[in-house]
Amino acid sequence: MLEIRHLRSLLAIEASATLAAAAERVHLTQSALSHQVRALEEHYDVSLFQRTGAGLRFTPAGQRLLALAHMVLPGLEAAERDLQRLRSDTRGELRIALECHTCFDWLMPVMDDFRQRWPEVELDLVAGFHPDPLALIKAGRADLVIAGKPPRDRALRSMPLFRFEILVVMALEHRLRGKRRLAAQDLLGETLITYPVPEERIDLIREVLKPAGITLARRTAELTVAVLQLVASRRGIAALPNWGVKNYVEHDYVLAKRLAAPGLWSELHAVVPKALAERPFVTDFVATVRQTCARELDGIELL
Repeated sequence: MLEIRHLRSLLAIEASATLAAAAERVHLTQSALSHQVRALEEHYDVSLFQRTGAGLRFTPAGQRLLALAHMVLPGLEAAERDLQRLRSDTRGELRIALECHTCFDWLMPVMDDFRQRWPEVELDLVAGFHPDPLALIKAGRADLVIAGKPPRDRALRSMPLFRFEILVVMALEHRLRGKRRLAAQDLLGETLITYPVPEERIDLIREVLKPAGITLARRTAELTVAVLQLVASRRGIAALPNWGVKNYVEHDYVLAKRLAAPGLWSELHAVVPKALAERPFVTDFVATVRQTCARELDGIELL
């Protein structure tokens, strides 16, 4: 029998390169997701997928159920939001601050979508670079922070978003262009171009350079495009999220290199005061971020 969970699983499979990645999106083991698919196939006596060298490909039967998922689930989510509105006061304010300033690339479309879904909620962005964005919550100047590692403060609630790989970005003609992966020692003598934030918030410095006893000269820029312009003009290197540099790499503006295995990975979490954590518009904002980024950003893994 077809259930809502089956439709959600089909969308996860569509958005993923492998069954294992799809299982993570719907918080199942790969075995449980495979069992779910087999149960559907046995019930309707059809095959939903074909395994190819490029991954799973939907059969006509699978495409029909996928079309149903795309039709039904948005309506279901809209109905659930309306029920939440009827159940409680959904008016409020959501002021968002960022630790990860590359997040502007995907955050603005998410905010536009959220405003259409929750017009009664005042949504705003706390501008500027802050040495401690989480302190803005305690000071009453922000309601939600897109942060890296979850805080240990019991007054705050952390809701996981996704993890992503950080790449070293360099000019096309850089001396390291021929290396497939980079070690910390390869970066000796470079200038590191970063946002104007404390060193302890820069993953490359904290997780790679400091443990290796390496200190690089540092230069800052406030905009991602400015960082990339400096890199392209051979003023230094940068360390940026894989999804943040994808278009620039594809258009041969800069090169991006992975660090030595297992690479450098970071996480994003939405952090709010405990009092806000169960408000319907807050939980829906977090869900919107996860859904939008899973659909639009390559190379991320939902947490």
